[in-house]
Amino acid sequence: MTTSGKAAGKYFLTGAPRGKMRGVVPITYQIDVERRTVRTKCVGPVMLPDVIHHFRTLVQDPQCPDQADVFLDVSEVSSLPGTPQISSVVSQVKKIRGKLRFDALAILVTRDALFGMMRMFEALAQDYFRVTRTFRVAAEAWLALQQSASQHGPADEKE
Repeated sequence: MTTSGKAAGKYFLTGAPRGKMRGVVPITYQIDVERRTVRTKCVGPVMLPDVIHHFRTLVQDPQCPDQADVFLDVSEVSSLPGTPQISSVVSQVKKIRGKLRFDALAILVTRDALFGMMRMFEALAQDYFRVTRTFRVAAEAWLALQQSASQHGPADEKE
């Protein structure tokens, strides 16, 4: 089950709570239609099916642009993906490319091990983003994303 609502040019969508963490939605996002930006927040244990569901929901969202910058906040994630999961997420990014092309990606992370896995994601997903960077400070991540958006036009075509 999902819930949604519109406010001031923004669209919010959340997935259904699951498992032991009832009341906690592992992945939520907010689309800023004007800026063509997706702000995604992950909380608690995030599993591969959650990520797959997120991508499916995102591309079906009527407010989802065909191209977007992404601010990915994984600072409250308690799980640690392995290399197979990271590779599967990259495959999902590739799958949705026909509906949504990503431009810049700023990842916010606080845990050392997760920081390393997000750097691995950067390397594996480099063909699907114009630029990716992983940060430990939210203000720095958001500023870098805004600067990237203002300095560049549409994402380069990469096949």
